[in-house]
Amino acid sequence: MENQLVIFELGGEFYGVNIAVIESIIKMQTITAVPHAPRFVEGVTNLRGTVLPVICLRRRFGLPTTTPTKETRIVVVEINGQNVGMIVDGVNEVLRVSDDAVEPPSQLVTTADSSFITGIAKVGGRLIILLDLGKVLTSQEQAELHAVPA
Repeated sequence: MENQLVIFELGGEFYGVNIAVIESIIKMQTITAVPHAPRFVEGVTNLRGTVLPVICLRRRFGLPTTTPTKETRIVVVEINGQNVGMIVDGVNEVLRVSDDAVEPPSQLVTTADSSFITGIAKVGGRLIILLDLGKVLTSQEQAELHAVPA
């Protein structure tokens, strides 16, 4: 069986998410900071008349933050019934990846904090980390994200 994945870059690594959860991919735009928001929440933005919470995926993954470039994108995804924007370094491509090319993550490299990694895909000479976006935000972080005022 094949999975259709959107591949994006973050900190020099490639990540893949199922295309079914992607609502849209937009260029970086103005984000309004929200006081007392969780550390990984960049703020909110106006997306076609709707207030969209935006998270910094670099901060969520414990990576150093960088200044946005012309390649920086906001990937709008639906997580647990709510649209959320995720800032990524760039979106590379859409790939079809067969189940045979995916291995489960090694227990040596995963912890409770990285339970959102569902597998590693070997595509050409690259390794692509597959994510379960529903698990990228824990239940506590989901509650905090819902509390971001509109």
